[in-house]
Amino acid sequence: MTSPDLAALRPRLPSPVEEIADERFGRHGIRLLLKRDDLIHPDLIGNKWRKLAPNLTAAAGRTVVTFGGAYSNHLRATAAAGRLLGLRTVGVVRGQELADRPLNPSLARCAADGMRLHFVDRSTYRRKTEPETLASLLRAVDAEDAYVVPEGGSNSLAVRGCRALGEELRARADADADAHVDVVALACGTGGTLAGLAAGLAPDQRTLGIPVLKGGFLTADIEGLQQRAWGGRRGDWSLDDRFHFGGYARVPAELDAFAEDFEDRHGLPVERLYVAKLLYGLVALAEAGAFPRGSTVAAIVTGRPFS
Repeated sequence: MTSPDLAALRPRLPSPVEEIADERFGRHGIRLLLKRDDLIHPDLIGNKWRKLAPNLTAAAGRTVVTFGGAYSNHLRATAAAGRLLGLRTVGVVRGQELADRPLNPSLARCAADGMRLHFVDRSTYRRKTEPETLASLLRAVDAEDAYVVPEGGSNSLAVRGCRALGEELRARADADADAHVDVVALACGTGGTLAGLAAGLAPDQRTLGIPVLKGGFLTADIEGLQQRAWGGRRGDWSLDDRFHFGGYARVPAELDAFAEDFEDRHGLPVERLYVAKLLYGLVALAEAGAFPRGSTVAAIVTGRPFS
């Protein structure tokens, strides 16, 4: 088998950077930039393209099997890549009970793009990386020779692919001192994007991750990803676990109202599961004085609302 021609995906790189005027930052002397990774590709949005591209090359035309929940952006991106590149894709979905329900819009899009959906109970899903469980899952979907991509797409190849995100911001500062960024912030699911981003930034640039899941487990996961990719921790990075709003896919009224207000202020559609939590956290931190006056903060827009 040969690797697919990824040129067919036609990504827009580097993604654009926009400065927005928001008094909630301005009155504290903070510049807010948006790194519009949501504009890279219409189907493989932002960090999903950066993480998937090296894995699709490594798959070399084999079936791609991956994992996710009912609202997984990673599953949608993998399914879209399969359609665009002519690859067979299989999504192992957390929640056996979902098999007996109508597909939600996210999973329906996956199916429309040709992805085979295989629903498993939550206990089996938690054991999906164990060799015996994984082998059983691959047999169940008739894909024993498949290329397996982990949940969220985060592995060493993906982490190295996301390093370019940091390098793009670093290059802007190298070319123009006024383009320097002090803090680069992003919402985190599995931590792969942060692991790569932090490695690509300059030593005087700090990365701030806003986890969208509760549990406080991401620090060890990110350190593990960087260890496997580069042999040790890379970059100056930290996490703030206070803005998950109860966990993944939880969008309470307060967060939804914040996102609607941000949209009204700036004309930017705000994706709720990741980007809204990131922006909410940044506003709260700015108001609390977490960023020194004169700082420039760049928020990574990793997705856009599902339609």
